[in-house]
Amino acid sequence: MLVHLFRLLSKLPLRVLHWLGSAIGWLVYLASPSYRKRLRANLEGAGFGQHLAAAVAESGKAIVELPFVWCAPPEKVAAHATDENWDYVQSVLDSGRGIVFLTPHLGCFEITAQQIALRTKLTVMYRPPKKAALKPLIEGARARHNLHLAPANLSGVRILAKCLKRGEPIGVLPDQVPQEGEGVWAPYFGRSAYTMTLPAKLAQMGDAAVILVYAERRPAGAGFIVRFVPFEGPLSGTAQEQATIINGAMEQLIARCPAQYFWSYNRYKQPDGVAAPDAQVDA
Repeated sequence: MLVHLFRLLSKLPLRVLHWLGSAIGWLVYLASPSYRKRLRANLEGAGFGQHLAAAVAESGKAIVELPFVWCAPPEKVAAHATDENWDYVQSVLDSGRGIVFLTPHLGCFEITAQQIALRTKLTVMYRPPKKAALKPLIEGARARHNLHLAPANLSGVRILAKCLKRGEPIGVLPDQVPQEGEGVWAPYFGRSAYTMTLPAKLAQMGDAAVILVYAERRPAGAGFIVRFVPFEGPLSGTAQEQATIINGAMEQLIARCPAQYFWSYNRYKQPDGVAAPDAQVDA
């Protein structure tokens, strides 16, 4: 049922989907106290409270645009996206080095991998959704030509490491809360957030370049600008120091279009079995 609905919605113009998304974003915000509280707390805590109205609308767009991104013909989706700074990415590829693409939950993050896969092979880490109905939608959208999936487990990490050693690019979501034993507490917009250590480990393991990428949503359903940003500074020090560096890079990226970040995500939760941040930092 859900697959058929998404396929039907994918036929609508993107501007219509974004208009519907804005309306749904406000409906959810007004109807759900818990959602409203978390979105406002995260947004204001990061210093972007003035973008509240836009953030509410953009959060709705992020959901309603998924049928288009996942189910519309790839060539139709690609026609709505333009790349910025791809020449830099191509120069790294031509050098034979692997690339770790770091894509936060900013803008239309689902389209970034598709755009990269139009030009080169890409393997991305994938964690199956909790709702089984979404699995065929997400896997079908993400496992397209040149786009391959690696499970979010030890087997998947080995797959990603092999890709980098072959000089192939991989993609990771760096602002997703990892499971116990897979992260460290590091500052993120002034609060302690349990942060994955995998991106830095992979980059060092494969002597790979790190490139930040996000897809900024253009107004009035005009499409997306996929921006490739060089990662500045070496990933050195302890695991916590590396995670802090990556979180800082994510903060700078989000500051470019703060209304389009996924502020309703429970980024500061404490995973089961993980000590509280103060206890871990003091240790």
